[in-house]
Amino acid sequence: MQRSVKLGRNDPCWCGSGKKLKKCHPNEIPANPLFRRQFQILEEADMPKMRRVCRLNAEILAEVCKRVVPGVSTEQINTWVHEMTLDAGAYPAPLNYPKGLTDPRNPQIKAGGFPKSVCTSVNEIVCHGIPSADVILKDGDIVNVDVTCLLDGFFGDSSATVYVGTPSDEAKLVTETARECLEAGIRAVQPGGRLIAVGQAISQLAGSRGLGVVREYTGHGIGRVFHTEPQVCHYPNPETDCELVPGMTFTIEPMINAGTWRTELDNRDKWTVYTADRRLSAQFEHTVRVTETGVEVLTQL
Repeated sequence: MQRSVKLGRNDPCWCGSGKKLKKCHPNEIPANPLFRRQFQILEEADMPKMRRVCRLNAEILAEVCKRVVPGVSTEQINTWVHEMTLDAGAYPAPLNYPKGLTDPRNPQIKAGGFPKSVCTSVNEIVCHGIPSADVILKDGDIVNVDVTCLLDGFFGDSSATVYVGTPSDEAKLVTETARECLEAGIRAVQPGGRLIAVGQAISQLAGSRGLGVVREYTGHGIGRVFHTEPQVCHYPNPETDCELVPGMTFTIEPMINAGTWRTELDNRDKWTVYTADRRLSAQFEHTVRVTETGVEVLTQL
C-alpha cells in the first residue's frame, strides 16, 4: 500500500507546485495529507508474498551467476533467467518494461519496451545492457546480472557483478568496492534516520578509493510497483532526502565506476548506459525494508 510520509524541508511541496516545501508552504502542511510524493509502505500482511518473490529473485540470480564462464553469451544468461522465472510461476519484470506484460511463453515485444528478461551489463556498460547472442563473455570480463521477478503481485529486484575467468586488478577494485558500497549503504538504513545517509556512506567509501559513483541512475521504491518513490541516490542528494520509516521498501544498487561518474546513453537502443570514459563499472543490488529496529535485506539468501 502507499502512505503519506513526513516531508523534509527540501522535499517537493505537498501542493504540487514543484517547489521545495521550505520555499512554498512550510507552515501550511495539512493534517495527514496524501502527498504527491508517495512511498510504498509494506505491512506485515504483505510480507509473506514480498519475502517469497525476493527469495525467488535471489535464488535465480545466484544460480545464474554460478553458470557464468568464458564462452557463455549474454543471450544464454537471458534464456536461463527467463526459463527459471517462468518455471517458478513468476514473470521476468524487465521483459517489455515499461510497456506492460505479454504472454511470456510467446512474447510480442512492444515498441520501446525492454526486449529481454534480464539486464546483462558487461565491462564499461553501467546498466540496462541488452542480452545478445553476439556478446560472448571472455576471460577477464566482468558482467552485472540484474534480475527482477514479479510473483503474486509483488516485485523482487537484485543484481550482482560476476568475474568471468581471472579479473584484472582494476576489475577487482571496482567490483569489490561496489560490493562493499552496497553493504555500507545497507548499514546506513535506520528507522527514523535519513535516506541521504545511504548516499553519504557509499560516496565516502568509493571516493576514498578514487572511484566514481554514478548519479544519473539510482535505487527506487519497490513492492506492488516495480519503480516508485523514494529515489535512492548513491551520493548525498538533499533533493531526494526523506525520513526512513518502518515498512518502507526500496532497492540500494550503487553503480561504481573505475573513472568518472558520468555516463552516456546509447542513442541506438535507448537502453544501454556506458561509462563516459569507457572504463569499467560494477554494481550490486539488494531489496531492503526498513523495520522497527533496523533493516531487513529481503534478497539475501
